[in-house]
Amino acid sequence: RYLREETGKLAEKGVRFEMIGRRDRLPAGLVRLAEQKERATARGDRLRLRVAVDYSSRDAIVEAARRLQSSQVADRESFRNALGGAPDVDLLIRTSGEQRLSDFLLWECAYAELLFTPVAWPDFGEEQLRQGVEDFRKRQRRFGGLAA
Repeated sequence: RYLREETGKLAEKGVRFEMIGRRDRLPAGLVRLAEQKERATARGDRLRLRVAVDYSSRDAIVEAARRLQSSQVADRESFRNALGGAPDVDLLIRTSGEQRLSDFLLWECAYAELLFTPVAWPDFGEEQLRQGVEDFRKRQRRFGGLAA
């Protein structure tokens, strides 16, 4: 229902929708709909919304290593591309009071800022997102370096 009703708004606002995870274990109709919505929002350049369905970061890393096994190029960029080419995560917001990554985007979150909120996902709305982004803007990002 969300894919059918909301992706038009995403496209209008410049949001690129992507679904990650084990598509081979999902109903074919859902996969076709997700692919259609990914194409419809592919030009979005303001925000990338990645929805994980039947997803395991460890499985994605193993699969990327398997794809690169015969390649002579083994650097961070080629590995990132084998994982799907998504950029690093800047801010990961974890809802429902959980304070763990739970096998989610382990490679892409290497330097992510983490925000934990007790608000459950269905209730997480515009105000919580605004507060999260405001908090993120106040942080000093070091990308593995020492504090100044």
